Amino acid sequence: MKIYTRKGDDGTTGLLYGGRVRKDAAAPTAYGDVDEAQAALGVARALAASGADASALDALLVRLERDLWVLMAELATDAGNRAKLQAGTSLVTSEMVAALEPLIDDLTGRFEQPTEFVVPGQNLVSAQLDVARTVVRRAERMALAAAAEGSHVVPYLNRLSDLLWTMARWQEDAFLPARERNA
Repeated sequence: MKIYTRKGDDGTTGLLYGGRVRKDAAAPTAYGDVDEAQAALGVARALAASGADASALDALLVRLERDLWVLMAELATDAGNRAKLQAGTSLVTSEMVAALEPLIDDLTGRFEQPTEFVVPGQNLVSAQLDVARTVVRRAERMALAAAAEGSHVVPYLNRLSDLLWTMARWQEDAFLPARERNA
């Protein structure tokens, strides 16, 4: 099987469960941004492989990357085929959104909250998590035009950006020498 099909040479792309749309339509734009966010999380994962709390961070990032597959599937489905989507597999659920909140709460308890604006770049992992957060914010804006009525895609992306901000601050704190954390 060859990776290229030439079907997209006309500027269209196929949707899940059939149909084709222009590549610059709302849905491909939105799921393209989600795809980019997933790749940014993958870079954070690679950078974190030997850092502080590496196994906990890796497990969380893999979970989030898999959730983003679900978002992309939902965004890549024409409204007429929405009934074919499966909750948690190709359809974002309210439970997926709600599941991010305890993660945010748990991580927030692991570091002291910043008292002023954050300047990204404390270390490579936190900086990449901040990049991922900004891509997720863009995906959220693009998903507004693509998500179906009643979809949980936009709330998920909104909560995910909060989680990524929290994860970046957690990773900044994790890399500080103990004397600076206690200062």
